[in-house]
Amino acid sequence: MTVEEWVPRLAAELGVDTEIDIEAILAIAGDVAHAVERKAAPVSAFVIGLAAGRAGATPEAVAEAIRATRDLATSAQG
Repeated sequence: MTVEEWVPRLAAELGVDTEIDIEAILAIAGDVAHAVERKAAPVSAFVIGLAAGRAGATPEAVAEAIRATRDLATSAQG
């Protein structure tokens, strides 16, 4: 099963009805993995999801959480 097949299936199972930008999530996970450490990537994606959910679970909330995470990861690089 591919990620493109898995994510909509998982979202439906968990009752998530917002669009999920798979490429944006993979990109921020890669940014965090390079700026912090690899195991920070999935945890950061989880925290992004929590933050976006608390902010209304809209695509804009996800984008804002990704932006804030990218800014923080960039500053962590030094």
